[in-house]
This record gives sequence, C-alpha cells and structure tokens, in this order.
Amino acid sequence: MNQRELFLRHVAQTSDTPLLGIDMNITTASGSKLTDVNGKEYIDLISGISVSNVGHCHPEVVAAINEQSQKFMHLMVFGEYNQSPQVKYAEALTSLLPKNLDSVYFTTGGSEAVEGALKLAKRVTGRSEIVSFKKAYHGSTHGALSVMGDEYFKNSFRPLLPGIKILEYNKIEELENISSHTAAVIIEPIQGEAGVRAADKKFMDLLRKKCDEHCVLLIFDEIQTGFGRTGTLFAFEQYHVVPDILLVAKGMGGGLPIGAFISSQRIMSCLSNDPVLGHINTFGGNAVCVAAAQAALEVIVRENLTAKANRIEILVKENLKHRHISELRIHGALGAIDFGSEELNFKVIKACIENGVISDWFLFCSTAMRIAPPLVITEEELLFAIQKINKVLDLI
Repeated sequence: MNQRELFLRHVAQTSDTPLLGIDMNITTASGSKLTDVNGKEYIDLISGISVSNVGHCHPEVVAAINEQSQKFMHLMVFGEYNQSPQVKYAEALTSLLPKNLDSVYFTTGGSEAVEGALKLAKRVTGRSEIVSFKKAYHGSTHGALSVMGDEYFKNSFRPLLPGIKILEYNKIEELENISSHTAAVIIEPIQGEAGVRAADKKFMDLLRKKCDEHCVLLIFDEIQTGFGRTGTLFAFEQYHVVPDILLVAKGMGGGLPIGAFISSQRIMSCLSNDPVLGHINTFGGNAVCVAAAQAALEVIVRENLTAKANRIEILVKENLKHRHISELRIHGALGAIDFGSEELNFKVIKACIENGVISDWFLFCSTAMRIAPPLVITEEELLFAIQKINKVLDLI
C-alpha cells in the first residue's frame, strides 16, 4: 500500500474526502512554504488553522525546543512543581495583558482551555447558565461542543451541557437574555469559523456593561485570533473591552500544542479550594511546549508581527479583486474570500492547492475560502499566492 492508502486505513478520518480528496504528503515546512515528497512547493495560506503565526520551524522556536528538551520535558502536573519555563513565560505573557489578566492556567490546547474556563465561571459565580452565540466555534469536547453555535455538529452527541443559551451575534436586543442566573458569556471578538465576522463596537461595549450589571464573567475566546493574527496582539485590544477570562491556544506555541485560560489571581484561586485541585491536567504547561511559546512570543513582539498582519490585510485588499468574489472580509491576517457558492468555493480551493497554494473553508461558512498565512510571509510570497488565486478564478 502507498502512503495515501495507509493514511486512510490507519489514521482516524473525520471526513469521507479529507482535503477534497487531494493527496498531499508533506515532508518539510519552513516559513510560509511546505514541500511534498515529490519536491513540489506550496505557499501556506492557512497556517495549520492560525497556528504557525511565526512560520513553520522558526529557527528560534526550534532552538528553544532543542535546548529545553535536553534539560527536562515532563516533570509533574501543572501547578505542583515550580518549573522555570512556565514561570518565565507566564510572567512575559501577562506583562503584555491588562492587570486583571495576571494568572495563567496552561492547557494542552484550545478545547481544554474552554473547558477550564466554563468550570471556573461556574465555580466563581455559583451559577450554571452559560451564554454563547450562533455560529461560534469553541472546540469539539463535550463542554466546548455545548456552547458551539451550530446544531449540525451537535445533534449526534446529545445530551450535552444543560443551561446553555445561544444568542444571535451582534444583535443588541439579544443581550437582554443575560441575567443574574448567568455564570458567563463566552464570545469570539471576531468569529473565525463563521467566516471572519467581527463584533460591532457598540455590541461589545453593551455586552461588557450587561455582564458587569449582573456580575457575569465575560470570556473572550481568542484561540484563533490571538498572538498578532488580527493586527493587534489580541483582538480585544481593538475594542477597548477587557474580558474576565481570556482563552488562547493555536498561535501560542509556535507549532507545538499548548493553550491557556487566563484570569485574575482572585478568580483563579477558586480552583485551589472546595474542592482542592479544582482543575487538573497531566500535560498542560509541558516544559518544551512552554519554551516554544516563549520563543514564539519573543519573535512576535520583537519583529512587530502585528504590523505585518496589518500589511497582509492591505495587500490582500489591494490585489485580490475578481468578479467571482461576492465579499472579502479580513482583519489583519485572518480573512474570508466569500464566493457566495459552496460549489464554486470548493472548486477554487482544490484548484489552488493543485497550483501550489494551500487554503480551506470555514466550518460554518462553506462558501468562503480561508486566508490566514503565517505572519512572517514575505510580500513576494503573498503576492505570488494572490496572483495564483486570481488566475484560478479567471479559469473557473
């Protein structure tokens, strides 16, 4: 059997036609380029779904991984040993956040960060109701799935968490559903899998006010939008609204699996009593992953990758214009090219991949093609990719 046949037989599949049936066997990746077994190069416009913000195999991230792996990799569950990589990174990360976000709980990824935050909100408030929004994606574990804003992906796994209210995104009147029974509201400042749809400033202001009015914790899911992706280090900075709990992952680890939920010491301390060990994991804050995250953060800040994200937005807007595009929605380096047709979108994506440009679609917006390149992509590489997309559209 060839590699594709072994892949289909032994690796659990989540689709009948993974990546539209295209056989890609990637052997190396560097910066914004992937290379397959045949030596063919691809420009990566999805970054492993907003993971490789500093590019693939960034030298500083690789060096940090190598250095830490020779000291120690795994010692003890999070919060029991004083591990210098965790301490160093938590200090560095919180120094870039508002004062009320000064305590970090490390997880292995985004879904676990969501789970921890939901538990924390219930523990702090003593309430059980959680509010989320339609077309929101927060992960696929049971708690995260419960607050997902799409029924298609949920119905086969019920019963899920009770007490979930799902509201219309950006509809101010819907905020009246938040009450003294609500433990938390979880929201993406910019909905990713809905096809890159940003919250209105007034909506976010009133949401914060409503949460304060009823002593409800406000959770911002920045798992996809964090670490420079949308043109600021975190998207909430663009709204001047600060959450009570911040969720991060994806672009955090420079390519390694890590996530976190971040809050104040006062709020987070509730997990240490009644019961003790209120939230525990085995691999959260793994030393090698944290070292990679530290290196990635240093690159993002030093090389001002937020500015590069904004430059990516400008270049895409200036150069990606075609009669087949019904709408272009983009914030920094997170964009959606909406063709208004799922059939056309899939045809374009498949043709782009065959022509050396990797993209995909959105879970809740199958009519749109994803644009989320590494923030280190060169202008030459980006313009080359855009030229390829325009050429594919000319031939459709």
